[in-house]
Amino acid sequence: MIQAPHLRWNPILSEWIIVSPARHTRPILGEKGCPFCPGAEEVMGDWDVISIPNKYPALLPECPKPISEIGYLSKPARGVVEIVVTSRNHNDRLDTMSEKHIEKVLSLFAERTLSLYEKRYIKYVYVFENFGSAIGVTLTHPHAQIYGLPFIPPIIKRESASAKRYIRSHKRCLFCTIISREISSRIRLVTQNKHFVAFIPFYARWAFEVHVYSKRHVSFLHKLDFQEIKSLAKILRKVVAGFNSLYGFPFSYVMAFHQAPINREHGYHLHIEFYPPHRQKDKLKHLAGIEQGGGTFLSDTLPEEKASELRMKIRQL
Repeated sequence: MIQAPHLRWNPILSEWIIVSPARHTRPILGEKGCPFCPGAEEVMGDWDVISIPNKYPALLPECPKPISEIGYLSKPARGVVEIVVTSRNHNDRLDTMSEKHIEKVLSLFAERTLSLYEKRYIKYVYVFENFGSAIGVTLTHPHAQIYGLPFIPPIIKRESASAKRYIRSHKRCLFCTIISREISSRIRLVTQNKHFVAFIPFYARWAFEVHVYSKRHVSFLHKLDFQEIKSLAKILRKVVAGFNSLYGFPFSYVMAFHQAPINREHGYHLHIEFYPPHRQKDKLKHLAGIEQGGGTFLSDTLPEEKASELRMKIRQL
């Protein structure tokens, strides 16, 4: 019997695992026709960008109690999972969309973030896009996902804890300090505009791990004003265009929006992180023993060199 989605607590790593056995039934690469193209049942009506419930969710607003096992902790996977279909065009990409259209996408992300945080059982809203076959995308129509989680994910929790410690010790935002350093040194800078800056950090794990930060200290997407949304659309489009001009093919990547946990925004700074697995034209970065078993990333590229490579391409656009 297939159990409903549920959470299992890992007592060794002190973190939750989402278990959702029914997800293996979801379609692969549009084998039953694309569910997001205009005219499909899931996306009926007139729209440019649309948010719809995920038909194969890892979390449910109402979830039955899981089967318990003595000695272990589990609980219902209560949450919300939405798909944001970011374009009607099946072959669209972030760099082929207009800036106006990307503004609509970002505005919907912000709207859904604010709405989901109004639900008491949601502790964190995680917005992300998986793009490209190299990271295992199962549906190629452009779309992003929004998870309204009943817990704060481990990486966000660690970022938040580091930010708190830094602000206690230095009386200023850790992220603002890093932004200031990167703009000042310029050696890892990729591009910037009035409201946002993009760079590959000193401590990057992936070869082209671009981080995009708001220059103003803000913690949530829905706290950005109209001009900042416009600037964010411009810089995201430019970064992805830079990726796609490097080696003559569209990059695969994860684009992750890091917002503050609810009621924990003190010292936290909105930013977007890209994780492309490409390190050279014909080479991918795979997570192997040291990363998966030890939890330590091994990078075989220099952030300074990769930032320069990407910066030059973006200047030529």
